[in-house]
Amino acid sequence: MRTLRLVGEVRKLDSVDIAVVGAGFAGLYMLHRARGLGLTARVFEAGSDLGGTWFWNRYPGARCDIESVEYSYSFDHDLEQEWEWTERYATQPEILRYLNHVADRFDLRRDITFDTRVTAAHFDDEGKSTWQVTTDQGELITARFVVMATGCLSSANTPSFVGIDEFGGRLLHTGQWPHEPVDLTGKRVAVIGTGSSAIQSIPIIAEQAEQLTVFQRTASYSVPAHNGPLDPAEVASIKQRYDDFRDENRAMTGAFGSRLPKGDVAVGAVSEAERIGALEQCWMHGGLPFINAFTDILLDQSSNDLVADFVRDKVRSIVDDPLVADKLAPTTTIGCKRLCVDTGYYATFNRDNVELIDINDEPIERFTPSGLIAGGVERQFDVIVLATGFDAMTGTLMKIDIRGRDGLALQTKWEAGPRTYLGLQIAGFPNMFLVTGPGSPSVLTNMVMSIEHHVDWISECIAHLNEHGQQVIEANVKAEDQWVDHVNMVASFTLFPTCNSWYLGANIPGKQRVFMPLPGFPGYVDQCNQIVADNYRGFVLT
Repeated sequence: MRTLRLVGEVRKLDSVDIAVVGAGFAGLYMLHRARGLGLTARVFEAGSDLGGTWFWNRYPGARCDIESVEYSYSFDHDLEQEWEWTERYATQPEILRYLNHVADRFDLRRDITFDTRVTAAHFDDEGKSTWQVTTDQGELITARFVVMATGCLSSANTPSFVGIDEFGGRLLHTGQWPHEPVDLTGKRVAVIGTGSSAIQSIPIIAEQAEQLTVFQRTASYSVPAHNGPLDPAEVASIKQRYDDFRDENRAMTGAFGSRLPKGDVAVGAVSEAERIGALEQCWMHGGLPFINAFTDILLDQSSNDLVADFVRDKVRSIVDDPLVADKLAPTTTIGCKRLCVDTGYYATFNRDNVELIDINDEPIERFTPSGLIAGGVERQFDVIVLATGFDAMTGTLMKIDIRGRDGLALQTKWEAGPRTYLGLQIAGFPNMFLVTGPGSPSVLTNMVMSIEHHVDWISECIAHLNEHGQQVIEANVKAEDQWVDHVNMVASFTLFPTCNSWYLGANIPGKQRVFMPLPGFPGYVDQCNQIVADNYRGFVLT
């Protein structure tokens, strides 16, 4: 049902069992599961169509860094068999076509309200213990449960450069790319940032632009994708055993990569020649499983240094100019920021029309009407692309006026950093669930696997409440505190917290630095299952 826009008044809507915020992978599956439970649900989506991150991120070269046969739903056997991926790593348009196919196949659109942003969600603990959800279209809906399917990378980060509003050219953000084609032919283009979206887009922009200038703060580690068309025989083999294939991936730390090269020994357990040989094999195979070449790459700094040296040597062997190569060779711990996957990224800097500026040496001072000033020099551009990432994991949630028991605001609850139980619930916010929230493996995994696990857990939890005549579930504070301590303890055994990454919120000025995801998908799933078996230990059911 599509509601009318009413200006200056709030329209009271019929209540639903579940209000879902977001229509990406998580929101679509949550809606499907809610219907399967015989419950009413409505999904609110800020965009004009479904897709979540794959609706907004349309920049040149946008594609997934998880292989397509893995980055897909596993809940429906017929869906798995009928959909045909074309490439090893699916592009943004292909993933969006897939999600539209899913929505049409399961008739999901009729319960999705587009062009509608949820602005507030308040828990009514003086009435019927329901949530009052308000939208920017003047709508108010009452829901027994609220599911935040807002995504981990959905709130674009736009740095507050001095004079940014004065720039007279075209200003773009990779996370909010226009839906119409952007022609960069013959343009003078600047790209600010060298994270994943920049690494994917820079090679394509360089082919179009007259001149491309890349402004880098911190060099990123990137491994080759070696992307290409999928072998039909290989796909057929996977489809014959898709259930087993999915289970094998669920047993992996990141819930992906079970059929790719991976090591079962520590770096120090092999000779130098064996180490280089194993890394070379992973490099030639391509993709994120490079980081799994040995068991201790993310656990031991000396082992990590040897692997990082291998990648730095690769960079220097690809980039012709030694000075440019030195700038592109990362100095941080490999893997403490998400590894990037590229097609021709480093080689792009061998082009005559590409320049690299290290803003540590030549900081960006301000934007001007015709470009920007860096290191005291004004450079003129027709287009400036902000590849500056996201306020990850918590950014979108913190922009919504979410209030739990006794009017407690989420912004207040999380002012020292996010606190959850299992990444699924927040103490003081009954009947509100997070999908892949902080404190769960989320961004350290194949997101579709993590999404399905969370949506299934939430659905089974709601079914349990209904079967036992219970109305409310809420994490208790002690369990939440213990879980936060557990996440911090697990992270402390790894090298993840050793660098300033968006995993810690370090890319957002003023954001509390807390390592937000939990390493280890299989162990996390086991813990969730055990908590359910213990009658939802750590939750209060009333």
